Amino acid sequence: MTRTNSNRSSRVVLATLLVLLAATVPAAAVSVTGEDVPDEAQVGTQVSATITLDELYQNPQSEQWQLSGTTELTDVSWTIVFYDQTGSQVNLVEPTGQSFSGVDIAASSGTAEVEVRITGTVPEAGSYSYDPAQEFTMMQLTRGQSGGASSTIDTWQTHHYTERSASARQAIDQAGTAIEEARANGANPSDAQANYEDAVAAYNDGSFDVATNLANRATDQANQAQQSSQTQQMIIYAVGGLLVLALVVGGVFYWRSQQGPDDPLS
Repeated sequence: MTRTNSNRSSRVVLATLLVLLAATVPAAAVSVTGEDVPDEAQVGTQVSATITLDELYQNPQSEQWQLSGTTELTDVSWTIVFYDQTGSQVNLVEPTGQSFSGVDIAASSGTAEVEVRITGTVPEAGSYSYDPAQEFTMMQLTRGQSGGASSTIDTWQTHHYTERSASARQAIDQAGTAIEEARANGANPSDAQANYEDAVAAYNDGSFDVATNLANRATDQANQAQQSSQTQQMIIYAVGGLLVLALVVGGVFYWRSQQGPDDPLS
């Protein structure tokens, strides 16, 4: 009787674990088969992006669901194009605003692939960050069931910048490279490193002119440190060469001094 109860308890525990594991394994999302999203864009300019979705009804299996989207672009226009299995267009929807929801994706309509296009103006950056670079949400797409849970298909981020922030970032990048090269050549560009760190702090604060000046100064200091290190190495090599030469010459004179007088008959 005890063994029977023990086996039954074990089966209950095993079944419970299997249920918990099934609940914790995430369902695969809709497949993203095409991405045309800019990595970076200048504030105030107009940009576009396109995302292609397929395997619409498999993961999880459902013959109908709702597509939602959102963006931080302004002056937005969306175009959602529906294609069947032959690649022919079967429908087109053009939502307005920075977000849309409730766009039906249904197998009964023949839809096998969906293309989401967006066009809009790149927003201002609320704050700036050198590393990681500040970004905005170009597009986020979500799959949801009517009256049920929703899940994010994916989110696409884009680095946005102004002319001044881009100039400051380039100057900081150059300073970082100069510092690395100086160290690789045996220099200790401590002053350059300090100005580099101040430049990054100024960038993060949005003080791009200050950041650019500090970064340029760091670059000059790193180059000077590298040149100084190379000069010192050349001096050391030269002194070492002179010492070797002096030893050789001294050895020759010593050897000759140890020789007897020349034999006049030889």
